[in-house]
Amino acid sequence: MTEKQLFQPLSGNEMPRFGGPATFMRLPACDLDAGLDVAFIGVPFDIGTSNRPGARLAPRQIRDESRMLRPYNMATRAAPFDSLRIADVGDVAINTFNLAKSIGIIEEHYDRLLGTGAIPLTMGGDHTIVLPILRALHRRHGPVGLVHVDAHADVNDEMFGERIAHGTPFRRAVEEGLLDCSRVVQIGLRGTGYAADDFDWSRNQGFQVVQAEDCWHRSLAPLMQDVARRLGPGPVYISFDIDGLDPAYAPGTGTVEIGGLTVPQGLEIIRGCHGLEVVGGDLVEVSPPYDPTGNTALLGANLLYEMLCVLPGVQRR
Repeated sequence: MTEKQLFQPLSGNEMPRFGGPATFMRLPACDLDAGLDVAFIGVPFDIGTSNRPGARLAPRQIRDESRMLRPYNMATRAAPFDSLRIADVGDVAINTFNLAKSIGIIEEHYDRLLGTGAIPLTMGGDHTIVLPILRALHRRHGPVGLVHVDAHADVNDEMFGERIAHGTPFRRAVEEGLLDCSRVVQIGLRGTGYAADDFDWSRNQGFQVVQAEDCWHRSLAPLMQDVARRLGPGPVYISFDIDGLDPAYAPGTGTVEIGGLTVPQGLEIIRGCHGLEVVGGDLVEVSPPYDPTGNTALLGANLLYEMLCVLPGVQRR
């Protein structure tokens, strides 16, 4: 039996950082059937946005801004590329003129990818895309636990009469039985609402809701210890909306809210998922046109790398 070939990101000592392949971390570009353990995948979709557009451009810029990432995590000593076969499988070819058809295309694409045994790490796209991803995951894993970082609960019943948009995916996910509601935590919710009890729908489903004000001025490492105990054994999905972080750090997003999480808190949340059975993750709602510095996409790339580092099977040196 031949030993599985592990890929390494292209080193900055072999090729200048501004050159080389335009893939995540300058990894090889592979087909879905390449026998991967982990697949970085883009969903260039923003048909479901309600304010600023532009998230369709995020996968390309996140890949570009990932060029500074190196293989080893110096904080956690995670060595994902020594442990797993990882590559970039490109983008889902959505129908840019039809939201409903795009949802079906995304779901079918993830069915194929999950059928290979690969764990998907997704570059969105707006948050609508988590619904078809969760549908595909449900067929493989059943109801999943969820770590959801966001300024918004995304549990609207409808938006402008539509039941599928970037503000509705977790309401639909509950209705369709895609989530284990006793194993769901939403972190960073904040801002103004249409009613004082806007976040209570989540609580009434059994979600743990941690509003941003409860996170101010403190480390979230203790919170994540509690979250890990709550989620316990069983599959867990990480869904990270970049607007969960304060716009001082991530201005390039579609629905901006002040008073958000810090970058170190975002890292603590993801690193706190180490030891959980993480079956996939996404980083959504980066809108490059609203951040000409590229810092929001840079942050998104680093958060995706941190998700990679907490996946099951990743060694720590």
